[in-house]
Amino acid sequence: MIIGDTRMQVMYERCCGVDVHKRSLVACLRVGKKQEIRQYGTTSQDLRDFTKWLAENDCQIVAMESTGSYWKPVYNCLELLGLEIMVVNAQHMKTVPGRKTDVKDSEWIADLLMHGLLKGSYIPDREQRELREITRYRKSLVEERSREKNRLEKILEGANIKLSSVVSDLAGGVTSRHLLTALIGKGVDNDNIDDMLYGRLKDKREELLAACDGFLTKTQKYLVSNILSHIDDMTRRIDGMDDFIDTKMDEYDDAIKELDEIPGIGAESAKIILAEIGLDMSRFPSAAHLASWAGLSPGNNESAGKRKSGEQRRGTRRLRRQ
Repeated sequence: MIIGDTRMQVMYERCCGVDVHKRSLVACLRVGKKQEIRQYGTTSQDLRDFTKWLAENDCQIVAMESTGSYWKPVYNCLELLGLEIMVVNAQHMKTVPGRKTDVKDSEWIADLLMHGLLKGSYIPDREQRELREITRYRKSLVEERSREKNRLEKILEGANIKLSSVVSDLAGGVTSRHLLTALIGKGVDNDNIDDMLYGRLKDKREELLAACDGFLTKTQKYLVSNILSHIDDMTRRIDGMDDFIDTKMDEYDDAIKELDEIPGIGAESAKIILAEIGLDMSRFPSAAHLASWAGLSPGNNESAGKRKSGEQRRGTRRLRRQ
């Protein structure tokens, strides 16, 4: 391979570049100056055949693009084989000069890999990948529950019911839930409201009575009923996920307590942070490297003494939110 009239050093004698799609993958195996291209499906049996082919040819390393989630089953199969695997950011590949429009993707990946021009993404071990999936799924449930609460408030506002102006938790509070149940049914009036008030909200009787003085149509009552049912279902699921996460993160207890002591970081945020970065900090040479990987440090683009841009890299979205 020659780039800019400079012969590049060969880093791997036996390597494979893989172009992964939903239903198929194309692999280019480079052995010295020879190459062989094969196409496989993405079912488990096809992936087993693919890994067997690599093992028979003593492949040293495999590189593939991080395309959606299609790379994950391929990575899992190769991981069982004990091969060195490099998952490459597609944007990084595009910055390397070459004949990208004239050669197949798999050939180009293999060519770059052979000459050490690819930089692999950080891929944690299987246990931590599963922990990530759990915490990310829990986060999606919490976000969906928040969206449902917003939908509930919009429907009530459309019916001129100002309950959210008085109570702090529209869908989860005991008093607000009793009031909503009554509004779906026969309504709230001066005769029955006292039976629904609990705690400090007993002192806001008149405010709550005025806030409930609206009109829900039959359709709106149906929607409110379904939204409340959906919120309750997601709350049960979130509680179940919390219990499951606690069992999976027993070894993280000390680290969670230390992170919890940092102002602005609670126990739930600490769990997500540890699920994303793990306990092994040796992969990050310094705190600055970790901040850069997470996308929390300013960009560094300077030329001829002029700073062109300080834009942050995208990093890990889920980690930046904590």
